[in-house]
Amino acid sequence: MPIEIKIRKNEPIDRALRRMKKKLDRENIIKGTRAKRYYEKPCERRRRKEKVMAFTAMLRRRYES
Repeated sequence: MPIEIKIRKNEPIDRALRRMKKKLDRENIIKGTRAKRYYEKPCERRRRKEKVMAFTAMLRRRYES
């Protein structure tokens, strides 16, 4: 599914690029592409996901009220 960014009338290219980057970031396209650059073993993938889950749990504990 291609990403389309329509440039508005008299819109600077910088602003259009910023909108495109935000859209790519929201849809996790860049993150997915970077993850597929090289092979990641299943144990490494599991370890990375556990590390992210531990970090988010720590943040939740820290800021829960």
